[in-house]
Amino acid sequence: MSRLVVAILWLFHLLPLGAQAAVGRAIGTLLYLLVPIRRRVARVNLEKCFPAMTGAERRRIVHRHYQVLVRAFLEHGLLWWSPRERIERLIRLEGLENAKALGGEPAIVLVPHFVGLDACATRLICELDMVGIYARQRDPVFERLVAHGRTRFGDQKLVSRQDGVRAAIGAMKREKKSLFYLPDQDPSGQKALFVPFFGVPAATQPGLARIAKITGAKVLPCITKMLPGGEGYVVRIDPAWENYPTGDLEADTRRMNECIERAVLEMPEQYLWTHKRFKRRPQGEAPFY
Repeated sequence: MSRLVVAILWLFHLLPLGAQAAVGRAIGTLLYLLVPIRRRVARVNLEKCFPAMTGAERRRIVHRHYQVLVRAFLEHGLLWWSPRERIERLIRLEGLENAKALGGEPAIVLVPHFVGLDACATRLICELDMVGIYARQRDPVFERLVAHGRTRFGDQKLVSRQDGVRAAIGAMKREKKSLFYLPDQDPSGQKALFVPFFGVPAATQPGLARIAKITGAKVLPCITKMLPGGEGYVVRIDPAWENYPTGDLEADTRRMNECIERAVLEMPEQYLWTHKRFKRRPQGEAPFY
């Protein structure tokens, strides 16, 4: 089955991006109608984060989210097999000067969970050598393709999530590379803090502040926006945070969530609402899902 999916993705990458986007939207609408479980998860997340929205507004966001989510999946063929010239043309990079301003010192590139995060990774490795933490895939075919996609340009270092953050920090120090960092949305383990996300206490991994303290690396927020039709993506690297970390772990973690909130408000349909962001609740609080 996985080989059939890969073959379809390979064929899709030969099409113009506008055609890929149209098919993605159509399949996304179909899945929106046929997969009520994840639709409900997204609806609950939006109800908690945006209580002032009407039900119709939330339904429109969830519908569009399914469309961009499927489109992002189908466009993995572009990321895995297209030549560098096509990738640079379809994924525009803004703010590279903010990374260059660090003078070659390693940074932590903070990449929140939006649908374009894999497009972000592929575009960044055209310009920067990084350490990336990735989740091993159960299927060996997808395992090879994910590793290929994350390392096909430049001199990249992959560390599996199973090996832990310490392995990634060690690679940063040894190889003088920046870290491509995705904050877990509802992390397992006991070290997570309940920090507000759109006013809702959310289990949040405080690893960003801890890694920044251990390595002395600056944090570069990096937001990727999927554009309509065949226009591609925009990857934006924002200026490095000043006065971070402060030593107040909760405040530093809250700063990360506030950064993600601002990006969500720019493109609410592109945040990963189908994930159970509020799966864990403070003691004594009823579950949301």
